[in-house]
Amino acid sequence: MGGFGAFEVIQFATFAGVLGAALVSAVWLIRERGRIASENLQLRERIAELNAAVQRSDALASVRDQRTVVWSSEHRRPEILGSLPAAPGVPDERGAFLAFGRWLSAGSATAIENAISALRNAGEPFDLVAETRSGIVLEVQGRKAASHSIVRFQSLTERQREHARLRAEHAAVTADHDLVLKLLDSLEMPFWLRDAAGRLQHANEAFAIAVEAETPGQAVAEGRELLGTQVREAVARHHATDPVYQQTVSAVIGGDRRLFALTDVATKFGAAGLAVDRSEIETLRGEFERMMRSHSETLDQLNTAVATFDAEQKLRFFNQAFQKLWQFEPGFLESAPDNTLMLDRLRSAGKLAEQPEWRRWKENLLSAYRSVDPQEHWWHLPDGRTIRVVGNPSPRGGVTWVFENLTERFDLESRYNTAVRVQGETLDNLAEGVAVFGPDGRVRLFNPAFARLWRLGNDEIGVGIHIAVIRKACERACAKSPWPDFVAAVTGFDEERRETHGKVELVEGSILSYAVIPLPNGQVMTTFVDVTDSVNFERALQEKNEALQKADQLKNDFVQHVSYELRSPLTNIIGFTELLEQPDTGPMNPRQEEYLDHIASSSSVLLTIVNDILDLATVDAGIMELEIGEVPVARTVHETAELVAEKLREHDIALKIDLAAAPAAFQADEQRLRQILFNLLSNAANYAPEHSTIVLSCRQADDRIEFVVHDDGPGMPPEILDAAFKRFEPRANGGRKRGAGLGLAIVKSFVELHGGTVEIDTGRSRGTTVICRFPAAPREAKAAE
Repeated sequence: MGGFGAFEVIQFATFAGVLGAALVSAVWLIRERGRIASENLQLRERIAELNAAVQRSDALASVRDQRTVVWSSEHRRPEILGSLPAAPGVPDERGAFLAFGRWLSAGSATAIENAISALRNAGEPFDLVAETRSGIVLEVQGRKAASHSIVRFQSLTERQREHARLRAEHAAVTADHDLVLKLLDSLEMPFWLRDAAGRLQHANEAFAIAVEAETPGQAVAEGRELLGTQVREAVARHHATDPVYQQTVSAVIGGDRRLFALTDVATKFGAAGLAVDRSEIETLRGEFERMMRSHSETLDQLNTAVATFDAEQKLRFFNQAFQKLWQFEPGFLESAPDNTLMLDRLRSAGKLAEQPEWRRWKENLLSAYRSVDPQEHWWHLPDGRTIRVVGNPSPRGGVTWVFENLTERFDLESRYNTAVRVQGETLDNLAEGVAVFGPDGRVRLFNPAFARLWRLGNDEIGVGIHIAVIRKACERACAKSPWPDFVAAVTGFDEERRETHGKVELVEGSILSYAVIPLPNGQVMTTFVDVTDSVNFERALQEKNEALQKADQLKNDFVQHVSYELRSPLTNIIGFTELLEQPDTGPMNPRQEEYLDHIASSSSVLLTIVNDILDLATVDAGIMELEIGEVPVARTVHETAELVAEKLREHDIALKIDLAAAPAAFQADEQRLRQILFNLLSNAANYAPEHSTIVLSCRQADDRIEFVVHDDGPGMPPEILDAAFKRFEPRANGGRKRGAGLGLAIVKSFVELHGGTVEIDTGRSRGTTVICRFPAAPREAKAAE
């Protein structure tokens, strides 16, 4: 032992320690390896179990007819397992499937998205029934695991789908039922439900207040009734035949009797009732009706026309002034015509002024129905009246039209303004001298002509100067002064205030005509007119009148001389021509016969012209007298037609006579009627084309007899039509012969002598129609002018 040193002992100890530690470590390692091997075995068994569980989960998740969506965390995309082959219309693609709004109905998509959001955020599970856009029903369940959110979509069997559909409908009906009950409970009108036995089952707050119950439950529990026994029995009897009862009934509420509009609907499961308090409405209705009657009675007394139209523009009210203003028939107004029809009728009757654009004017007027502010219009009617039209829109629709006739007011204003202008302007420019004196004898007004006629200076005449001063200045201008009478008329008593007229001659030879006129307000007006020139003018007029009388006498002499001196030679020429045409006078060669025909035709034309001139001269002279008698229409027309038959045959023109609507006879001058018809037919024959037809017709229209002659000639242009009735205006215009232009003038003169009228309807390509209207029974013939 002594041989070991301290160093060796330390080394030996170190070695022994290391060896012991190694042995301990080896023992611990052996034991740890055994423990690890045991744990590894356990882990392998756990992994096997987990793999089996995962396989079972995958098998369950991948089963047909269901699809599962799993969210593992907020930041990972969801995993989709399984499929739904039994649900057509459900997309298989992942993104399309998660877009629920594309393949689910709008309500189902919204419900599922809200449920999934609550599941993932708050862990709230859900069970829903969803419906696809194609009508397939799916069951949707949502659950929350430790770190996963799972939503399963499962297609249902037919029974399950029916059950799910019924559940959905029941949920919807329950929701609607609760919503309707909440609405009815919030109404301020009593509402109640009854069971099949007629007992109260439900009531709202308004019902409880009406039956003086603290709560609706108390009203139902105690069976308090709003309606009386008789009303309930009447409702029950009505329900025996009709499930709906609607009537206005009365009930006592708080000691007051009130009216209710009752609606009660009954089924075999019960009944429901609703009562609307109409007491205030009925009271207001009665007051409104009384007010409207009073309003109508008041408006009927007004001179202003008032008419009310409703929102559909139908007439609902009018006063008597409205009917009187427009002269509408009462039956037409009572038929509730619309505003447009009334305006069109006023226009067609000529009671409204023609507008350049009638449709736009009418639309502008009827825009009052779309306006909120009153509109004002001014109508100037064809009869000279001025109407102020105010359209006042009603808040309930419609317009009240007020028609105020301001014609009289405007006339008065115009007269007043005219009087003012006469005093202020016209008097100053009159050649007649005017001076007005007040009751105190002083000048109120005068014009410059008064001062000029009496040679008065500025210091001798003026407003406020007394008549005595003016008298003194005026008496020096005349030898015999009328001014004392003027002073007496101005300053005298009432018996001396009378209207006087006279003349006064001035010193220089002028003659003044004066008038003294008392005015109603105590004033006196004096007027003076210089009649010196008028005397000379009267003499000139007298001389001219004598010359006119001589000219008239010459015209009458001319008519008489022409009647004998011109017509007689023509008669002789025609007579001898007819003698020469007789075989007894001896033979003539063809040229002589041709010349003789020309002489005969020309003489006849000339005689016709002379006769026409004589007739017109007789009319102008005022000595034409009609021989009115019973004229047979058919005979006169046919005899006149024979006079022009040869001319018509010459040009192959047919004459059609239509007397179907003609009277048998009427009062007229038969000879003048023959001339009228002959001239009309001759004129038509001159313009009618060959092979055409002239139509002569006669008809009676009311108290008029109309003779109408129509030809298919070229018609008259406007410039020729204006001169159709002028004398000596021959018109070729396509005619065969150019006459003297007296035919239509004679027609017009003779028709107007009968008190009738002549009208021409003509135009290019439509011929000419002449219409002569005679009175059926003239009281007296019109005087020849």
